Amino acid sequence: MELKTTYYEQTGQPNTETTLQLARKRAQELGIKTVLVASTGGDTAVKAIEILQGLKVIAVSHSFGFSKPNTSPFSEANRKKFESKGGIVLTTTHTFAGVSRALRAQFNTHTIGDIVANTLRIFGEGMKVVCEISMMAADSGLVRTDEDIIAVAGTGKGSDTAVVLTPVNSQNFFSMKVKEIICKPHF
Repeated sequence: MELKTTYYEQTGQPNTETTLQLARKRAQELGIKTVLVASTGGDTAVKAIEILQGLKVIAVSHSFGFSKPNTSPFSEANRKKFESKGGIVLTTTHTFAGVSRALRAQFNTHTIGDIVANTLRIFGEGMKVVCEISMMAADSGLVRTDEDIIAVAGTGKGSDTAVVLTPVNSQNFFSMKVKEIICKPHF
């Protein structure tokens, strides 16, 4: 089997539209119905819902209190735009962080979640995030673990990574299969 992977010379936001177009094209080719998109403030989610029309688009955002207590970085204006076009916003704790982040902060030590996350970052920040958001969505019941999806994420703001994968629940992390890398930064 021969497949094409697009590699970007830079990371992040400048690649967002191309990444979403590539994700849409591959979803159509494979008959995939669901695309996950990492989105902190909602700008990428709004762009995704426009480009990925006709697909189930789930934006996975940071948890409440991630940056400031009792607040979400996903803006209400972007949430309204995104949801009005059929998008679903998932706001939950990062799978690789959660209590691990509290241990790191309190005891200045790294945990298994940190080690796994940093290992995945060898392939790029977006690769860590696509794996993480797919488990977050599976654990929340928004994606099935027996159907392929496309997961989109990035480095900093915007999107620069897209993969085809079969999601797993977090307790089955080592059963996750990233089947195709559609695009990612070339480091």
